[in-house]
Amino acid sequence: MDDPFRVMVVDDSAVIRGLFTRFLEADPTISVIASVANGQMALGQLDRHDVEIIVLDIEMPVMDGMTALPLLLAKKPGVQILMASTLTRKNADVSLRALSMGAADYVAKPSSTSEIHSTDNFKRELTEKVKAIAAAGRAGLRRVPRPASAGPAGRSASTKPVPSRSGSGSIVLRRGPIHAPDVIAVGSSTGGPNALFKLFGDLGEHVHQPILITQHMPATFTSLLAGHISRASSMPCNEAEDGETIVPGRIYLAPGDYHMIAESGDSGKVLRLTKSDPENYCRPSADPMLRSLAALYGPRLLVIILTGMGYDGHKGAEAVVAAGGSVIAQDEDSSVVWGMPGAVATAGLCSAVLPLSDIAPYVRKLVVRSAA
Repeated sequence: MDDPFRVMVVDDSAVIRGLFTRFLEADPTISVIASVANGQMALGQLDRHDVEIIVLDIEMPVMDGMTALPLLLAKKPGVQILMASTLTRKNADVSLRALSMGAADYVAKPSSTSEIHSTDNFKRELTEKVKAIAAAGRAGLRRVPRPASAGPAGRSASTKPVPSRSGSGSIVLRRGPIHAPDVIAVGSSTGGPNALFKLFGDLGEHVHQPILITQHMPATFTSLLAGHISRASSMPCNEAEDGETIVPGRIYLAPGDYHMIAESGDSGKVLRLTKSDPENYCRPSADPMLRSLAALYGPRLLVIILTGMGYDGHKGAEAVVAAGGSVIAQDEDSSVVWGMPGAVATAGLCSAVLPLSDIAPYVRKLVVRSAA
């Protein structure tokens, strides 16, 4: 592309800044235009450079990342911020708070520079997240009016193709669900934590079906995320345990580094945690969860694909639709990154494509209408 994404790297370690710069500039679509040692220096650089995305360390002298975050967002509205920290429970909790304060996403740094240097997965994750978040931010500056993409629960708004703003394909909606779901599954990634908090806060006490979530996160993060979801929701949320029975009124979160699938057991439908190969570079991945649920629940399965980078959930959603289940997706304008929801929406797999604020009302109407 003719106009590379403009990045600033903020970290108190000169070695880390150098490594990050080298990793990022190996991609021709990225240009690191500033590299500084703390948040105060980062604020100064915004006067000199037109930065699109900031890779921001948490722990720094003079001004740390959490102090700098709201100041950077206030000084340059629209700038995208990717938090970077080593994977400790404390930093995981801080990173989740950063997301609620306006950071677009986080990347977990390996614990030593030698590990960072030798870990291809980290290089790929850093580069792909910078590109996806910067592209979403750039697209957000060029928004154009879009027709509504879905109507009331259970009805297709239109079978006429609707172009996506990013040009990634048209949206043709399927018929809405006929049956009330027996189970709800949610897949999410970049921007997912805040979307999950909003979704479960809005669902209130009307939905009692078991809900299974796959959110792309490492293990240290998912245990904390479950607690945050519990506080936002009227139902308890816990990391799933291998062999536990799926029961109404509970939310099950796939633990980091494990796929979560469902199968029939002696006591009913149970959860299994596996360390089979990553799918879509992810473990946990939404696709294994969705395939297993489609086989068990068929038309009584409702899937929600929220904001996220990549295409995880696409193949699983195909299995869901083939089994008679239904898929809804977060729309492009309300997504941090319209990768995962965009993949299912433009593949013609969705019965609704909705702003985040409309998803919970849609689900509540579906449950009430179908149960009546």
